[in-house]
Amino acid sequence: MDNTMGTTKHKWRRFILIVVVAVAVLSGWTWWNLFHEVPVHYSSDEEQFKYGSIGVEGPMGMPYWLWLAMPRMFPEKLPGPGGYASFGMVWEEGKELPVGFSKTTIGVPRVGMNCAACHTTAIRKTAEAKPVLIPGGPSQQFDIQAYQRFLIACARDRRFNADEILKELQSIYEFSFFEKALYRYVIIPETRRTLLDQGKQFEWMNIRPDWGPGRTDMNPYKLIVLKLTDDRSVGNTDIMAIWNEREHEGYLRHSDGLNPRLIEVSISAALATGATAESVDIPAVRRVNQWLLDLPSPKYPFAVNAELAAKGKVVFDRECADCHAPGSPRIGKIVPASEVGTDPNRARHWTSQAADEFNRQFDMFSWGFDHFRGNTGGYVALALEGLWARAPYLHNGSVPNLHDLLEPVESRPKMFYRGNDVYDPQGVGFVTDAESRGGRQFFKYDTALPGNGNDGHIYGTMLPDADKAGLIEYLKTL
Repeated sequence: MDNTMGTTKHKWRRFILIVVVAVAVLSGWTWWNLFHEVPVHYSSDEEQFKYGSIGVEGPMGMPYWLWLAMPRMFPEKLPGPGGYASFGMVWEEGKELPVGFSKTTIGVPRVGMNCAACHTTAIRKTAEAKPVLIPGGPSQQFDIQAYQRFLIACARDRRFNADEILKELQSIYEFSFFEKALYRYVIIPETRRTLLDQGKQFEWMNIRPDWGPGRTDMNPYKLIVLKLTDDRSVGNTDIMAIWNEREHEGYLRHSDGLNPRLIEVSISAALATGATAESVDIPAVRRVNQWLLDLPSPKYPFAVNAELAAKGKVVFDRECADCHAPGSPRIGKIVPASEVGTDPNRARHWTSQAADEFNRQFDMFSWGFDHFRGNTGGYVALALEGLWARAPYLHNGSVPNLHDLLEPVESRPKMFYRGNDVYDPQGVGFVTDAESRGGRQFFKYDTALPGNGNDGHIYGTMLPDADKAGLIEYLKTL
């Protein structure tokens, strides 16, 4: 009897031990394949800017292998041929990912966006030339909204299922038995669920004008990060240049001057891109910010008439310097929308409630915000370094080039195409009269839509043609 009881106890102990070991192994395997992180850091600050993580991959990143497969599986949902390049993403030769995209292992390899996705300009001197990249410039060629909608549209397709995705992935990567099980039962279903949830989060986009390449909206801050009630306001804004930041210390940031501190604006941008307060990589954001302090603006890549530019400087000093010259009384400060006369939607969009929520909701974090402000009522008078590379112009990108900006409002184009990276040295801006190139369809910008107006900023529009020509030539040199 005693031997029988002892044997039974021994069996139970062994069974419990096996269960404990099995649970531990399963837990370890689950943690390793779903949660363990492998940070990626670059020795070069510029490479870190272009390809480093800011903490987006966990909450909003795409599993790398799915990200690769989606253009192959759903080409009809792309805006044109060329895979992800059809959104205006740019690749450097020999690089695995486009500029502005990072790859980090969080259980499995994941892809996310970073600062460079919005802040890298691509410029071609001719349609046949290779693009030259300008870090820190506005990504006027990349349609972020269209990319987001593509991912959501793929998830809504019935073909977004484990059988069809794994079949596609088998042609580019050999999965182990356990990897197949992980992707079939966890990664693919969870990715689809996440993208469908994003579709609901971004429904507000459907009742507003599309952004188009090189633009974004402040509504992700208000509706997704802060979870405020949708007030139906239009927050469309052109992406801004972020070079020479040491010289801009104390200037108001964003087109409507919602914050004077670069680091607060950068961290909040990471949150709007998809990072959470827990996932955002503050040291990485600070590193990029430090690098931006001394990132120089680009030099104009075409010939400049020095004699004409010298005459133009006289015009600039007389007509433009009060707002735009370094050290001037208004540079980096708000000019009331009623004075500048440009489309008022963006200035009305960012409210005191939104600013207060930003300053309140993240108080428990050491990097929490203190300097957001709302209802600024106007737009910042910007420094003009690298102005030639920042077309289209005005806070909403509604005027194609410098030539058009110096024309009376009624003479400015009412419609034009955005997204072309071929430069137009005559107008001093990008080519905007081409509907497509190489199969890529460009975005038709309509100035009649809310938030897209091209009114205002009539300074210099009544100058004699000779003064305009000189002013434009001088502006190329900034």
